[in-house]
Amino acid sequence: MKVATPLPLPPHWQTKKLKFVVTCNDETLSEQTDPDFELEYVDISSVDLLHGIKSSEQLLFANAPSRARRRVQHGDTIISTVRTYLKAVATVLSPPPNLVVSTGFAVLRPLPVLDPGFLGYFSKSDKFVSEIVANSTGVSYPATNPADILRLSISYPPLPEQSAIAAFLDERTAHLDGLIRRKEGLLKLLAEQRATLITRAVTRGLNAATPLQESGVLWLGQVPTHWQVKRLKFALAGIEQGWSPQCDAYPAEEGEWGVMKVGCVNGDVFDPTENKRLPVELEPRFAYELKIGDVLVSRANTLELVGSAAIVHILPTRLLLCDKLYRLEVQPEVDKEFLVYMLRSKVARVQYEREATGTSGSMQNIGQDTILNLQFALPPLSEQHEIVVAINKGNERLDKMTDITNREIAKLREYRAALITAAVTGRINMRVAVPKEEPAFVEAL
Repeated sequence: MKVATPLPLPPHWQTKKLKFVVTCNDETLSEQTDPDFELEYVDISSVDLLHGIKSSEQLLFANAPSRARRRVQHGDTIISTVRTYLKAVATVLSPPPNLVVSTGFAVLRPLPVLDPGFLGYFSKSDKFVSEIVANSTGVSYPATNPADILRLSISYPPLPEQSAIAAFLDERTAHLDGLIRRKEGLLKLLAEQRATLITRAVTRGLNAATPLQESGVLWLGQVPTHWQVKRLKFALAGIEQGWSPQCDAYPAEEGEWGVMKVGCVNGDVFDPTENKRLPVELEPRFAYELKIGDVLVSRANTLELVGSAAIVHILPTRLLLCDKLYRLEVQPEVDKEFLVYMLRSKVARVQYEREATGTSGSMQNIGQDTILNLQFALPPLSEQHEIVVAINKGNERLDKMTDITNREIAKLREYRAALITAAVTGRINMRVAVPKEEPAFVEAL
């Protein structure tokens, strides 16, 4: 395979190691800091390449994690040195005076030869981020260190041209970010339409002229008069949860045994790749083996995802039920697909959120009683089939619109990244008038 030759830099640009043009981790909170000092804390999960610093958390120093130590100021660039595949890089702009970031960041502060904005965009360029990831060590938790980052090189023009590049990218990326936000808003709208489609179909049916009656259940409201309002336990022949032994950190391959992860039901369909390989020295518990047609529900996850449900439709290898999933044995008078749609509906979500327990916002639990006592309205079996067909048809239309929107977002992000890389590597001549036209696909959006 032929490797493309890198384009030469403009002759007036310089190339130096970062350590000669920035300082790193200049300010750190000491252990003698007043316990009542209130800080604004930014962790690695609160930063990404596109949005920068997305959120922060107010904490007293006494209650803050030990990694909440790096102080930052306007113009600094923060680069994650752990889990580098997350590409958590951001430029710090107009921060509050008490902003503190994790020690998992390298905080770069430009010396006078570098424009802070130029440094920020250079640090977000594909070329530089790829170098950081490539120089990281570790498989499941890849990491680097500030010294290794400082050994990487940066190329830059004279200061006025750096400032011009930063201003140019500020304008162009702001325009692109606005387009991306609108597309992301459309995705949320499509997801809401999907939820509304499902909820209306499983609570009112397909015929708007059908006579309705009060269900007697606050979150169900009115339901068709010929439907039965019941608790889920009367539609099930059984419920069980599985087994979670210590597994390998990678999925099982063909011929191996895997134990499901709770994320296998997070999407619209069952994802068999969300599993961990059972070590060969452990005997599988055959009673928990999954079968085609099994109905699975998550019992532990975030509040938004707990109770997610799916039907096992494919088994590329032998898989076992984990203890964070329930397997439901469904009575013959219930269509499994109808049941899963009901479990994904807003009326089920209300009941999950009322009953969920847990001290952590990132992990909530629902017990078997919550599942068994879910109240829903059940139509005759033939009508269940018709509702499933109608929901599937509506979802196909929404899937197409969602796929198109995701592709448009991906193209915008790809163009945004390419534009930044081109500008900070001298491919855009800031000494001449820069054309304002975007590519045709951007204008079309």
